[in-house]
Amino acid sequence: MASCHIPPAGFRGIWRDDDLARAVYSEAAGIGRIVPAAVAVPVDADDVVTLVRYASERSLSLVPRGSGTSMAGGAIGPGVIVDLSRIDSIGDVDPTGHRMWVGAGALRGAVNRAANDRGLRFPVDPSSGEYCTIGGMVSTNAAGAHSLRFGPTRDWVLALDCVFADGTRAVISRLAPAPDGVPALEAFFRDAVPRISEFSSGQLGHQGVTKDSSGYGLAAYRHSGKLVDLLVGSEGTLAVIVGIQVALAPVARATSSVLGAFASLEAAVTAAIGARKSGAVACELLDKTFLDVATLGDAAALPASALSEIPAGTEAVLLANVEAADDEESSDLAVSLGRSFDAAGATLTRVAIGLSEQHELWELRHAASPILSRLGPSLKSMQFIEDGAVPADKLADYIRGVRSALDSHSVRGVIFGHAGDAHVHVNPLIDVTAPDWREKLEGLLSDVVDLTARLGGTLAGEHGDGRLRTPLLPRVWDDRVIELFSLVKRAFDPLGILNPGVKVPLPGQKPVADVKYDTALAPLPPEARAALDRVAAERQYATLRLDLIPG
Repeated sequence: MASCHIPPAGFRGIWRDDDLARAVYSEAAGIGRIVPAAVAVPVDADDVVTLVRYASERSLSLVPRGSGTSMAGGAIGPGVIVDLSRIDSIGDVDPTGHRMWVGAGALRGAVNRAANDRGLRFPVDPSSGEYCTIGGMVSTNAAGAHSLRFGPTRDWVLALDCVFADGTRAVISRLAPAPDGVPALEAFFRDAVPRISEFSSGQLGHQGVTKDSSGYGLAAYRHSGKLVDLLVGSEGTLAVIVGIQVALAPVARATSSVLGAFASLEAAVTAAIGARKSGAVACELLDKTFLDVATLGDAAALPASALSEIPAGTEAVLLANVEAADDEESSDLAVSLGRSFDAAGATLTRVAIGLSEQHELWELRHAASPILSRLGPSLKSMQFIEDGAVPADKLADYIRGVRSALDSHSVRGVIFGHAGDAHVHVNPLIDVTAPDWREKLEGLLSDVVDLTARLGGTLAGEHGDGRLRTPLLPRVWDDRVIELFSLVKRAFDPLGILNPGVKVPLPGQKPVADVKYDTALAPLPPEARAALDRVAAERQYATLRLDLIPG
């Protein structure tokens, strides 16, 4: 796509189409690279309306994004990047209704701290929570470790302030009927709802899967009849979301944690299912691949006491968290959960009551990340099979299948995830100096997609489909549901200008295009490369990219 040299009339934000600005928005947290046509940074919702009307008149594609923590490529694209991070207002907390309005660009960490000041919290906690935006979380229906108790973002969204593909702006609320005079909604109710109504909510999802941010939220919409449920998780393809009314929960009064080591995956899965039933708020899994990599590092830099206690031959470690009204109750719950781990076959159980003890256990969860970056300059940790979720009783089969796929392609990988939700993250380590590295990547991806389909799972538990997974959706979704995805997209966005290539594939679209680690790619301008490397290394995702390069 050619660069767009003329900004929209009346647009008050930043508009840049120079090579440096475009390059610094060509990458996000995932593996892809796409240089956009231009970059627009609106200052408010009216600016977004101006921009969308401009794009609609010219059939110009828009790619909404927040901090750029997207793993699956939904925040990069060949059109105009719409950086919503400056629309970051945080409204007052309604102390009786436990709700607040925030801008799409408000950081989750800042929103949570504002809620904490009133004894409340926004309980959805992705690992990027300090620097991801609420709009981005809504876009992908993000979740996190505590989704075991609190569910994904969708469950905590009360209303959305939306700009639709023709520039019409409207608030969609759970607590009010759909607004009149919105062509996108009229087309949806006329063309798509009768077809959706032919299916039960069970037919529109993956049975037995508790976390799913793949496709459109048709199952949730069919169940509730609320448009909010459809728009959450739509990755900027149905509307540009500029504001969100979130629900809040009381802060945790007391917490305790439990570590359990297991000699078999089956025992760990049994214990994880028990943790979910007993009311644990989080239950994380560290596979033996994770433990093996963690032990490669400098022992002094690791949570040594927690790691050194893990028995030899451990297949998996569970880390669980409980919450209660006071310390005594949380201690009792943790002790009870530890006993259930023992009953499931744990070879080691450790209960942590105090905050310092809990912190030490949970540091183990993060032990491998810094080590991965030091394994060798040619080894790149590539997250392209990093979000699969399956029915709970299939978790052991999934992990073993992923291990087998890694072995068959001679790729080392690190496996961890949210055991209570049977949701697994994988970091394959690809040697980009090997001549067949791309064949290994694509072969491994295909094998894991086949595995996921065989087990009745989803490719995206909490990170969305992006451009990476969208072309693969026909392999894990029923053909009739795929048709509904296309129908919904056409109703909301008949010109296809909103994040095209996400949720509904474009003709000939491939899962893996340009990979940012590919040494054969033309290099980005040095200033852009340095800025993007700094963002990744120092986790500066909340920093406006244009502030990191010359103006």
